[in-house]
Amino acid sequence: MDRLAGIINLDHEQDVLDELTYFRCGAAVPFAARYRMIDFAISNLTNSRIESIAVFARRKYRSLMDHLEQGKAWDLDRKRGGLFILPPDWNDPTDISRGDLQHFHNNIDFINRTLADYIVICGSQNIYNIDYRDALEAHKQSKADVTLIYKNVEELYPEYARSHKLDVDENGRVTGIHNDLQNQNVYMDAYIVEKNLLYELIEQCIAHGCSHFFFDGIKGKLNELNICAYEYKGQLSLINSIESYYRNSTNLLNEQFHDEIFQEASPVFTKIKDEAPSKYSLDSNVTNSLVANGCDIEGHVEDSILFRGVKIGKGAVVKNSIIMQRCEVEGNAVLENVILDKNCTISYGRTLIGAPEKPFVVAKQKTM
Repeated sequence: MDRLAGIINLDHEQDVLDELTYFRCGAAVPFAARYRMIDFAISNLTNSRIESIAVFARRKYRSLMDHLEQGKAWDLDRKRGGLFILPPDWNDPTDISRGDLQHFHNNIDFINRTLADYIVICGSQNIYNIDYRDALEAHKQSKADVTLIYKNVEELYPEYARSHKLDVDENGRVTGIHNDLQNQNVYMDAYIVEKNLLYELIEQCIAHGCSHFFFDGIKGKLNELNICAYEYKGQLSLINSIESYYRNSTNLLNEQFHDEIFQEASPVFTKIKDEAPSKYSLDSNVTNSLVANGCDIEGHVEDSILFRGVKIGKGAVVKNSIIMQRCEVEGNAVLENVILDKNCTISYGRTLIGAPEKPFVVAKQKTM
């Protein structure tokens, strides 16, 4: 059986979630009451029986490293293979690489030493649940040099304007990669490539002074390589703005949407924290909400997402909001269309109201 290795390339991802990325990279942003965004990327790889995974991290990665640790939550704390968190390390005086090619160049040993025949390269901003072995099988059958994974979306939300789109012919070959706002074939920032070809493309890009591997090594060689497409049929959430984060988070309150992301056969793993079950007082009223462990609720919670250890005081009202770890909403406070980052306190009787299209965001550790 052909083996796969994985690279999660965070190098080119921008920290575009405003207050949520003041102190962390986007991959470390909390999502869905218990998880971080990178959990979905790693879980997809491990559920595809990939045992060797590298994470290319350049900026604000302390929170990311704290969360991932040695990869135990994903069964990646192993003697052979496992999880490799690879921050910048530019110690080669002969290095002429630029951009994310610096990461590929300075960590080329990961590619050379892996026993895998193929490499899956993905990011963290696309949330989905996939078995990459199906894409690999399509890659081999088509005899492709590179296989790009895409989703034909029904509705073009604003966040897709920043995404690459694919033109795909009747044989599954990619004939165009562009930013056409009307094209519904959204590239999911994930592709499969044979290990030796990846090495060759990296060397070629560096020799020609390139700075972005996908743009220059793949998109720029569209007419030279056999680049094919694999269509993903499941649920996709692209998070590259506060608005898309808020909308895709609240979409999880829809049972069908939730179950397509969190599949029993392909679970999403995260760092384990042993906490007591949530406590609901006799005065509490919680409807259509996602509530993690360790919460203490005395007030009214509606259409909201509560992370671990959240406290909602008596008489407080929380609607259409996302409340992250260890926040406290004191009595008689009112929150609507609000995102609270970790360890925030909303004082007694305080009212914060945002709009569904522009939620009110409070940075971590603030008291209001």
